[in-house]
Amino acid sequence: MSLQASAVRHALWVRVSHWIGTVSFLLLAVTGIFILMVHPRLYWGEVGNDLTPAFMELPISRNYKHNGWDNKSAFFDRPGSPVSASRTYDIFNENGWGRSLHFLSAWILVGTGVFYLFAGLWSGHFRRRLVPGRNALGWRQFRKDFVAHVRSPFSMGNHADYNLLQRLTYLTIIFIFLPLVVLTGLAMSPAITASIPALVTMFGGTQSARTIHFFASVALELFLVAHLVMVTMTGFKQNIKAMTIGK
Repeated sequence: MSLQASAVRHALWVRVSHWIGTVSFLLLAVTGIFILMVHPRLYWGEVGNDLTPAFMELPISRNYKHNGWDNKSAFFDRPGSPVSASRTYDIFNENGWGRSLHFLSAWILVGTGVFYLFAGLWSGHFRRRLVPGRNALGWRQFRKDFVAHVRSPFSMGNHADYNLLQRLTYLTIIFIFLPLVVLTGLAMSPAITASIPALVTMFGGTQSARTIHFFASVALELFLVAHLVMVTMTGFKQNIKAMTIGK
């Protein structure tokens, strides 16, 4: 086996964690859509419901722009009292299975991520494959890699190492967006925030955490789509072999 072939061989722990993480992430994406379809409105702050202004409304289900409400009634006989109202339509709300599967998949992803983090640090995987060298950091190298990627985004062939653009992208996904999704997900759990109130405070409220969770999840899904396109265009068969049998 040549030195280059040996350099690009994926370790077993990388391949196993990659596929477990992929399956759990896909389950999170599907169940997350079903959960969002029940209430496709995003808010900013601590609270939000159908009777308060939305930061954004998503046209992804029949609950978007519904038929309105019956007469509103106040909980208390004083100004500024919270109000309640009955919907004039049947809401799609049978998503208990989705929430349970979402929660289970999230903990599988967290467990896999923690294992990947410690294995990557212990083995030197991050240092060798992802952390840019001192000489590689800089605007000139980044511009060079970016221009080369734009001119030939689907170039074929085996590469013994990631370029600066790839390294920065993977580091951003692993150390920023994935932890952000996990933390905002925990900030929406009443059991967790009852024990750690600062977790929801740091995001500006439960509804703010939900909104950030949505956008961070969309960023990860866009990365996944781009990743799959690159895998396909640069040699689907050889890339799948590299991430399954390690060659």
